[in-house]
Amino acid sequence: MKLNEIRDNPGARKARMRVGRGIGSGKGKTAGRGQKGAKARSGVSIAGFEGGQMPLHMRIPKRGFSNTKFAKDYAEVNLGLIQKAIDAGKLDANGVIDHAALKAAGLARGGKDGVRLLGKGEITVKASFAVTGVSKGALEAVQKAGGSVTLPEAEPSEHEKKTARRETNKAAKTAK
Repeated sequence: MKLNEIRDNPGARKARMRVGRGIGSGKGKTAGRGQKGAKARSGVSIAGFEGGQMPLHMRIPKRGFSNTKFAKDYAEVNLGLIQKAIDAGKLDANGVIDHAALKAAGLARGGKDGVRLLGKGEITVKASFAVTGVSKGALEAVQKAGGSVTLPEAEPSEHEKKTARRETNKAAKTAK
């Protein structure tokens, strides 16, 4: 077989239907659009348009809340993949395995808010992890293998910060 002999499988590429090319084609005259009306003309089909009546999506009251803009973006990494990377020599089990090390090994993609360790697979080497989050199963598996997991200090929530500020202000006023 030569490079110039390579062809697609029969039927892999289907030619598009050429409409409006005469009666014999089966799609001549109106080209499958029926007769008259907005749908027969080009460029005027408006999604959700109901002939001037208030469309359904505008009549129904809007309810609910989407939490997507507050959601955290974690790079999720399974223990089995970490074990494979250590066996292949991409990760050093003696040092601390953190986001940068996992990214360098090609295991953590994305994760602007850090890495979350998940318990799928097994880990047999003693390794210490510095990650943002860890599942209960992953924590048990790492500790069983003799390793450790360190999580960052939890920052107080906005509500807690406000309450503390209010208390300090109140204390300052009563001291005067």
